[in-house]
Amino acid sequence: MTHLIYLFIPFILLIGCMEPDDTSSENNDPEAVSAKVTAVSVSGNSGSYTFNVTIESPDTGCDQYADWWEVFSPDGELFYRRILAHSHVDEQPFTRSGGPVPITENAEVIVRAHMNNLSYGTQVFRGTVSNGFQVDSLSADFAIQLEATEPLPTNCAF
Repeated sequence: MTHLIYLFIPFILLIGCMEPDDTSSENNDPEAVSAKVTAVSVSGNSGSYTFNVTIESPDTGCDQYADWWEVFSPDGELFYRRILAHSHVDEQPFTRSGGPVPITENAEVIVRAHMNNLSYGTQVFRGTVSNGFQVDSLSADFAIQLEATEPLPTNCAF
């Protein structure tokens, strides 16, 4: 019996020294698995602006990727959606341009990103062309009906 105890003591010590599984709050944080807009710049003329939108997203391939960004009014009217045809696993953050966005220079708009399997992120940019855009946040289900509004992605290239 004494020999058996000597065999278990090193095993118990080994278990006590092992690192626990990674259950950090980041893995349970919805923001850690959502796409977020991190920058917005605009060029062009009233009624026909080009938006350059930078997105950070936890892309893993076609199973999980940022599939669009969109520009819409604070009351949920969609002005423009830029479809992203593939994942950006090795390009984070990434910037994509889109337009023309048919707004005036003083129209307040919101720019947000969408994940194919996780819906909208809560970090958005809000502002006007004339005054610029600042980081803001929205609930993930704000204007959720836009998820079903065309254009929508048809597939993922890679």
